[in-house]
Amino acid sequence: MRPVAVNLKQKSRCLVLEYEDGNRFSLGCELLRVYSPSAEVRGHGPGQEILQTGKENVNIDTIEPMGSYALKLCFDDGHNSGIYTWDYLYQLGRDQARLWQSYLAALEKAGYTRQAP
Repeated sequence: MRPVAVNLKQKSRCLVLEYEDGNRFSLGCELLRVYSPSAEVRGHGPGQEILQTGKENVNIDTIEPMGSYALKLCFDDGHNSGIYTWDYLYQLGRDQARLWQSYLAALEKAGYTRQAP
């Protein structure tokens, strides 16, 4: 589902997406970065995901439209290979509480302590 509005809030490090169905999602840059759909993060198949650490203060520098189906988010840590489809962004918004908890659990299991942003 394509959003009707996309707003980058660099100061608060979030991407706000508004949809025709009334849903509005505020996705933190850290969440977007650690759940990037790129092979650098996801690997090349199930079980090959690479846990992203040290992304507490990451921000989005630029957003590039990819045709009419996606956005390319360019992060200030140099990561720019993820293509975020409209469906994937909606899924991230819908499931962000569960995804965030899963990310925090993975960090804890790996022995990584998040720094305060």
